[in-house]
Amino acid sequence: MNLQTAQKVAVKAARAAGKVILDNWHKPKRVKLDDAHDIKLELDVRCQKLIEKILRAAFPEIPLLGEEGDSGDVKAEYRWVVDPIDGTVNYFYGMPHAAVSIALQHRGKSVVGVIYGPFTDELWTTVRSEPTRLNGKIVRVSNRSRLEDAVIAMGFSKSRENMEKTLPHLNRLARRVKKIRLMGSAALELVYVASGRLDAYIERTINLWDVAAGQLLVENAGGEFYVLPAPHGKLRMCASNGKLRKKLQIGSLLK
Repeated sequence: MNLQTAQKVAVKAARAAGKVILDNWHKPKRVKLDDAHDIKLELDVRCQKLIEKILRAAFPEIPLLGEEGDSGDVKAEYRWVVDPIDGTVNYFYGMPHAAVSIALQHRGKSVVGVIYGPFTDELWTTVRSEPTRLNGKIVRVSNRSRLEDAVIAMGFSKSRENMEKTLPHLNRLARRVKKIRLMGSAALELVYVASGRLDAYIERTINLWDVAAGQLLVENAGGEFYVLPAPHGKLRMCASNGKLRKKLQIGSLLK
């Protein structure tokens, strides 16, 4: 597998989906699913189909695991992992904070990561064992090591158990860090850590497609990605610059 070729194709797919996102920004949105805590749009499905079409044209044998459904044997040696619009609720409510996330995984580990933020025209890319780049320029995680200087993003699902376990930590950290941010796009929060804009991002219940690309981008920018399995196939994770692990009390936060 030529990872550089895979990255170029993923970039092409991400930019194509990003164009669809921008082209529909001011148009009425057709809701596919609207539950108590999330929204899915017809546009999510359309963007994933476009991404899959571009990826399959170059790599017809590689299956795709996506937020809007899977195609092929997703337990195969290689697979694409795709979130066509990460931050759909933001997008639906008119907040320009959403991204396209595409990862190529080999035996469950990401080897290509591409995240595109169409509203800022920012493209984060990396392949296994190479640096993370933002629009072609190498980026690194921050050097901040004091909680008092840190800006940390958090996200949490609204299940009773998750709220009960997360809110005490939110209260503890909010009193100690510079700022807490709840921004609504895991992909962007992860690349903000990779770029040194955020110092950490914590979430106790998240999906693989939200983090598959971002994990590699964080690690290849010199950061840490701490992950544990959660119920129902979800994940618990903390991405950071690697200098705040003990002060964040990650083990306690994610148990």
